[in-house]
Formats: sequence, C-alpha cells, structure tokens
Amino acid sequence: MKTDIHPTYYAEAVVTCSCGNTFTTGATKAKIKVEICSVCHPFFTGEQRIVDTEGRVDRLKRRFNLE
Repeated sequence: MKTDIHPTYYAEAVVTCSCGNTFTTGATKAKIKVEICSVCHPFFTGEQRIVDTEGRVDRLKRRFNLE
C-alpha cells in the first residue's frame, strides 16, 4: 500500500454558516464555509421559505395557473 496519500484530518474543523452559526466537526479542511445549516434550514426551523433560482417559481406558477 502507498504511504502518505491520505489528506490531513482536522479533528477540530470550524464550520461557519452565512447566518452566523459556527460549530466544530472533523473534516479534511481546517475551515469550512456553508450557505445553509441546521439552524437556518427551512426543514429544521419549520418555516416555509422558497428559494427562487432564476425565476423558476414564478414560471411554475404561471404554467399551472397557481395563485
């Protein structure tokens, strides 16, 4: 088997969300930035939020005459 081919494992990697939440986990990068986490994700918060990408929601509503 080859030696020294595995990446460095950081047991205390810091994950930072765009909402400001930070937590530590184990990862192969020392610092990780994410856009959405369990604190601000609609599934975990229970709030209904639609993330509109390029007007796709509006196009769907027009196509099926919703609202």
